[in-house]
Amino acid sequence: MSIEPNPSLPAGPRPRLVEPALESLLNRSMLQVQVVAELHRCGSWFADAPRYECGLFHLVGTGRCQVESEELGGAVTLETGDLVIFPHGAPHRLSGIGGDGDGDGDDMLQTSLICGEFRFTGSSQHPLNLALPACMVIHAADASAPFRQLASTMAQVVHADCAGRLVLLNKLADALFTLAICDYSRTTEERQGLFASLADPRISRVLQAVHDHPGKAWTMQSMAALACMSRSAFAERFTQLMRQPPIQYVTQWRVSVAEQLLRDRQQSVAGIAQQLGYSSEAAFRRLFKRVSGRCPGRVRGEGVHAAALN
Repeated sequence: MSIEPNPSLPAGPRPRLVEPALESLLNRSMLQVQVVAELHRCGSWFADAPRYECGLFHLVGTGRCQVESEELGGAVTLETGDLVIFPHGAPHRLSGIGGDGDGDGDDMLQTSLICGEFRFTGSSQHPLNLALPACMVIHAADASAPFRQLASTMAQVVHADCAGRLVLLNKLADALFTLAICDYSRTTEERQGLFASLADPRISRVLQAVHDHPGKAWTMQSMAALACMSRSAFAERFTQLMRQPPIQYVTQWRVSVAEQLLRDRQQSVAGIAQQLGYSSEAAFRRLFKRVSGRCPGRVRGEGVHAAALN
């Protein structure tokens, strides 16, 4: 299946919206996004969030507020349509503008917030978990048109009286978070880990291939050849950018993919092991437990429990 070009757009090459290595990673990653609160505030108010084990986000539906965190270095004003994300659950405070009773008229401003949690299914060693900063602020005024439209739609759904409203909010939040990651990868100047590698065409090419084909018999030689580099130069460059050796990254990515596949009861552990390039189920089980800290059976049980709750 292919997507035909839009005939209303001008002919010629178009700028790449998402790096192939990032797109392949997002396509094979299982992201869980859940809206957990809809806050409506007026006057003087504040809300403290302690450290969480998952990522947190807040979207300003209407009005404006301030967000403070050690990760930001000071208070940042958020306007309607702005999104703040704490990928690693850093402590922070949200408060009203003019909420100190200074009488400037702002303390009666109506503000609504859509707050949620997100996590990548599987290991905390997921490439995006390692690469995302402690805090991301996306201002609607600087964001893409699709981002602004999604944020506006979420604000409208909050006030809608329709069936499946929360399910729809969660799916919209999932799409909004994906857009935020793509925008961050294009605009950030402080690249680390995965995002630093995206700027290197040779390393990015290898990452895309590993993401798309985790079960291939990857070796240092085959990856270096794909990058058109010597083995030593490739290993040094990859480790410098990704902060881990190439073979270790391949192993962690395979375990991340396996954690998703194990939630499908129709696939056997032996079949999953074979898909990911392991001829021995026993060897796969040992490696999986060593890297993830859990045995495949436990992950499968967690998937069954989650499906029952949904």
